[in-house]
Amino acid sequence: MAVYKLSTAGGAGTARTNYNSFLAGNPKFVASSYESIATTTVGSGGSSYVEFTSIPSTYTHLQIRLFVRPTSTSNGPVFMQCNSDTGSNYTRHALRGDGATAMSSGSASQTSMYFNGYNVYAGATDKPTVSIIDILDYKNTNKYKTVRTLAGLENNGSGEVGLYSGMWMNTNAITSIKLFDNVNYGQYTHAALYGIKGA
Repeated sequence: MAVYKLSTAGGAGTARTNYNSFLAGNPKFVASSYESIATTTVGSGGSSYVEFTSIPSTYTHLQIRLFVRPTSTSNGPVFMQCNSDTGSNYTRHALRGDGATAMSSGSASQTSMYFNGYNVYAGATDKPTVSIIDILDYKNTNKYKTVRTLAGLENNGSGEVGLYSGMWMNTNAITSIKLFDNVNYGQYTHAALYGIKGA
């Protein structure tokens, strides 16, 4: 069983330059506010978790773009922990809908945050779930860390979409993020971590 663990030491990698912008008449080149920090794709055999480590403190916020391919009917939500903290130091909230029914939930003193819905179509590996996860003010040592997520899955005309939020009740800067499930992530599950510049 493979475990996908990425060290992001060294920052965002090579800077990009659009040399065509140096030519007369071309608009000024402005670099993206998003910089790729690290990406991974799960190989054959699956993975028990994905973890980003040594996250640089050179950004204002972080974003993870996650594509999860389920492996069995035991797949559930994606869980998230910060800095290897497994204590009851998280809150989590969810608002989900499937086109017919709206569902909501919330709880405190949890051992992780969660999102990505309760994959009701798990086991159908051609029906992955996708999430965009924003980790706000991840390096601010004067506040707890909040996370917001938009996630959904599709099932040939039916499916589910959800808005999720969570909080890590700790003022430490986030230097690592672990994403895991009840069972393995399937092959081709993909996770990409971005740093967001700005105020």
